[in-house]
Amino acid sequence: MTSNISDHRQLDSWIGETARAIRDFDWRATPLGAIDEWPQVLRSVVQVMLRNALPMAVLWGEEGTLLYNDAYASFSGGRHPHILGLPIEDAWPEAAAFNRNVVDTGLRGESLSYHDISFVLPRDGRDADVWLDLHYSPVASNEGVPVGVLAIVVETTGRVLLERTRAEAEAAFREANERLQLALNSGAVLGTFVWEIADDRVKGDERFARTFSFSLDQVAAGVPIAAAFAVIHPEDRERIVSLIARTVRDNEPYRAEYRIRSADSGWRWILATGRCEYDEAARPMRFTGVIIDIHDRKIAEESLKELTRGLEDKISEAVAARIAVEAQLRQSLKMEALGAMTGGVAHDFNNTLQAISGNLQLLQYLPPNDSRVPERVQAAMEAVQRGAKLASQLLSFARRQPQSPVVINPRRLFDEMHELLQHAVGPSVLIGALLAERAWNFCADRNQLENALLNLAINARDAMCGDGKLTLACSNEVLDAAACEGKDLPPGEYVRLSASDTGAGMGPEVLERAFEPFYTTKPEGHGTGLGLSMVFGFVKQTGGHIAVSSTVGVGTTVEMFFPRSFEDETAQPACDAPTEHAGGATVLVVEDDAAVLTSTVAMLEAMHYTVLRAANGDAAMSVLESGVNVDVILTDVVMPGRVKCADLAEWAFSQPRPVPVIYASGYTRDIISHDGVLRPNVTLLAKPYRAEALAKEIAGALKGAG
Repeated sequence: MTSNISDHRQLDSWIGETARAIRDFDWRATPLGAIDEWPQVLRSVVQVMLRNALPMAVLWGEEGTLLYNDAYASFSGGRHPHILGLPIEDAWPEAAAFNRNVVDTGLRGESLSYHDISFVLPRDGRDADVWLDLHYSPVASNEGVPVGVLAIVVETTGRVLLERTRAEAEAAFREANERLQLALNSGAVLGTFVWEIADDRVKGDERFARTFSFSLDQVAAGVPIAAAFAVIHPEDRERIVSLIARTVRDNEPYRAEYRIRSADSGWRWILATGRCEYDEAARPMRFTGVIIDIHDRKIAEESLKELTRGLEDKISEAVAARIAVEAQLRQSLKMEALGAMTGGVAHDFNNTLQAISGNLQLLQYLPPNDSRVPERVQAAMEAVQRGAKLASQLLSFARRQPQSPVVINPRRLFDEMHELLQHAVGPSVLIGALLAERAWNFCADRNQLENALLNLAINARDAMCGDGKLTLACSNEVLDAAACEGKDLPPGEYVRLSASDTGAGMGPEVLERAFEPFYTTKPEGHGTGLGLSMVFGFVKQTGGHIAVSSTVGVGTTVEMFFPRSFEDETAQPACDAPTEHAGGATVLVVEDDAAVLTSTVAMLEAMHYTVLRAANGDAAMSVLESGVNVDVILTDVVMPGRVKCADLAEWAFSQPRPVPVIYASGYTRDIISHDGVLRPNVTLLAKPYRAEALAKEIAGALKGAG
């Protein structure tokens, strides 16, 4: 009874949050057994551990059952109380092998110590690198047999990091000092100086003394800064005094190029750099700096300026010759940039045209049930032909062409260009239109006008970073002499077309140069600087006027004035009537656009071909490898999936009887010709194609294969 009372008193003397957790824990399920039955040596070492301020733990028995104090619970980073009573290998699975060795070594009666060993432990909700000193000592029973291990943990993370920081700082200091010494020992450095501002004394090294023609005794004792100013060229002196005063006042870096009197009574160019240092009350204390020799560079710059002035006259003479070829160069660069931009537009645009064309032509092979069908088909074919012509111009127009003016209806112009402009600016830009109720006709080259509007739309898109509103407007304007002043226009009736965006706008300095050829504010490789200049040239050649207004943060508006035309709108050319076709062979059609695929298959079936379809290259390859007979492959060029059109062609060429391949695409630049995919038995069918062209290409391919 006395022993039990003594045991309970010892347990009650255990203090701390972890001590309560140990007393409340059900130890009967662990190798330690009920807490009342613990041996005295375990009770004693636990009591010592709980009273210690250092993180300590007891690893008891073969399993290393874990007990610990409050400091260790805090060190465990949130694992407490879940690890209490666990085998040490389960409590710290990431260090299981390490702790197994600790337990085995301690039970052999041996001690272990580790210094600055690295672990990754949770800290503030995330894993962090920590460094520890670990000390392990065996705990012996009354018989002197090791029965457990006492662990002491000392975290050294702060010291390790401090030592690393100090080492890095020392290395950086040594590197900086080496660079400084190299700079000082090079011929370019003419000395270092320190101006003690309170005492008004400038001190320097031997190089500084030679540069400013002072004796070593003078610079060692310090000279007034006025004495240093006296050596500076009179034309530079006021500027240098002002720069030094600004550095002292505003704590800005000091950098100045100026001339000083040299030993031969001449003038020598130097570069002075420095900074001002302040005391705790923000009062300027000293001004330190370096003097560098730039005399040879400045002389070379002056010689270059003289040479440049001589070249200016020659350049003026060359400008006249340049003007003669500038228009051709401008056109070439413009279309190069336009071609890169319109590739994706043309691909989707021509797919749409092909779907329309194929479905409308299909109606002509079926018995007409409505008398209006031929008229509607003919109108749709005219629209397709117009769209195809525009796409062709966007892709291949690369030389200057003479004006081909036609009479244009503004409303029809806006309606027909809306889809193309939307493709150009992207879906995040809203395009609105404001037209006069009865807008006048005007005369202009249709293709060049469309190019001008496209240029304005692209500029607006870039100014809005692809997100905003573009408003196209048309109004009838009667300009009198006062309104025409400065516009180089005779008074009269004009059609005003304008494009307004909600972009970043232009400042006065940019706006002044907006029409200059090759001037651009876009990054290199993102614009030729020819967009507005080409629009300017086109409008002027048409006999009109162009003006631009802009406000930073609000947007930009470009206005074009064209003389009114009293003639009727120029009619669009009519499409040719379809012809009869005949088939018989098996054609595999590969097209990722569902509408184009459906219309093409329907056209071929109407021509009596057996048609197999595939929505992409992967599906097409599955059809070909199934063993089905295919006489011709008609495939799109740009498709999703792993299998590309070139892979289908390779399969076709490898067959015992090579299968002819026809590529169909609305945009082939740098896709077919650049990659060198075309072979003698491969042909190219440009979208949008008519049924006659499709039948002709398939017949030719079959004839060549036969």
